[in-house]
Amino acid sequence: MPNKMLDELKPIAGWTEKDLKQVTISGHDPVSPTRFLIGETAAGIHAACGLAAAKLWELRTGHRQHVAVDVNSAAATFQSFLYLRLLDAPPQPPPGFFGGFLATSDNRWFFVHPGTDPMTLLKVLECEANQDSCVVAVKKRNSGELEDAFADHGLNGAIARTAEEWAVHPQGKILSRMPVVEIIKIGSSPPEPLPQGNRPLSGVRCLDLTRVLAGPTCSRTLAEHGADVLWVGAQHLPDVTAFNIDTSHGKRSTFLDLRESGNTEKLWKLTEQADVFCQSYRLGAVAGRGFSPEEVAAKRPGIVYAFMNCYGPVGPWAGRRGWEQLAQTVTGLALEEGQLPPPPIDDMLLKQWGSFYTQSWHTPAGRPRLLPGAVTDYMTGYMLALGTMVALYKRALEGGSYVVRTSLTQSAMCVERLGRVDREQAMSQPEVLSSELLNKLYIEEDTKTSYGRIKYFGPVVQMSETPARWALPTVPRGTHEPIWLDR
Repeated sequence: MPNKMLDELKPIAGWTEKDLKQVTISGHDPVSPTRFLIGETAAGIHAACGLAAAKLWELRTGHRQHVAVDVNSAAATFQSFLYLRLLDAPPQPPPGFFGGFLATSDNRWFFVHPGTDPMTLLKVLECEANQDSCVVAVKKRNSGELEDAFADHGLNGAIARTAEEWAVHPQGKILSRMPVVEIIKIGSSPPEPLPQGNRPLSGVRCLDLTRVLAGPTCSRTLAEHGADVLWVGAQHLPDVTAFNIDTSHGKRSTFLDLRESGNTEKLWKLTEQADVFCQSYRLGAVAGRGFSPEEVAAKRPGIVYAFMNCYGPVGPWAGRRGWEQLAQTVTGLALEEGQLPPPPIDDMLLKQWGSFYTQSWHTPAGRPRLLPGAVTDYMTGYMLALGTMVALYKRALEGGSYVVRTSLTQSAMCVERLGRVDREQAMSQPEVLSSELLNKLYIEEDTKTSYGRIKYFGPVVQMSETPARWALPTVPRGTHEPIWLDR
């Protein structure tokens, strides 16, 4: 069936109609209680990633292969952390959460995210760490003044805008002129044939300096097609166990605290032997330590530098902190989603996510509401993986160093422009996945680590010659030494 997302990605990747004939997408929206084309968008992105892997395989072997994606299964990948199951671990209490969509003094909605620095947040809001105090504090503030104060203090918060408001915003105007993912040649170097191997990305080394969902989803996608992915982080950085497990399949994991003597040199050594350098920190954060795209390409000609952030790579908001929720909030998705009545409360989601569920995904009609799952996080990660594989294809043929870049906000804008489904059809969809679909998607794994047995979604793209799979089990952070495997 035709797919708008795949059609948008076709010219970015440089594909022809003949290339698209290798792809079959089955099913259609709605598959969730939202009017946005979540399933078809997810299917288009997965199909594009599969086709990019297939093109690399064709470059290796001369063999073309077929790529197939089911819309229902693809949509589930935008919610995969919700369905992760630790079978040997006791149930975890719902995470504490205060904030969400709150009313301001000028009758706007403002999303307060308590992440990054809760103490600074409480100082800026002049409130206590509970929902009632936060509601009262935000109600006293003007939305524009509050948004500026959050930005000035490095906090995560934004006004809920309509799509029309975002279209005339300075940052929205800039992003509207950019493709949803960019692939930019930034240096010259000889062509690099793909290493030997029996999978599309065999022997390709990816250095993964990302956190939470979007960036790690990119490198996890490369791993499912055979890349050697080494995640690099630091023990002191906060994380969420469910997110870590969900995005760590197929990777090795090490700690390198760049505040400690000698670790920057170790990271450079890894970088000089890598093919892909993937990072998702705030614009300038990694560059400040000497790892800008230009500096990395100078030391490792032929590198593919994959980068994502919240608000885009250029413009007045490029350096602002942000998460999945803020991308939906500023671009109009949350306000439009809130026009639909919420589906019935799901006890499983309420038990698992507590107040975050009720204040973000299950708000009353008329208040902004997030789309089901983590749509822009996962979408951005898959988009970055697509661009990375296309850049590797270009490098193999013509050489060069490349920057691949996208953002959560660009993904949200893409979702907004791809269309809608009928309101009544959308409202007839269940909020949680059926047992039939779950049983098709689940992989159960005994990791032989402190996680014990886990159940998680396997890759959903079907490849006729090189099935997508993760060759390594999921492991806790910091398990491995900071070295590359032999090619």
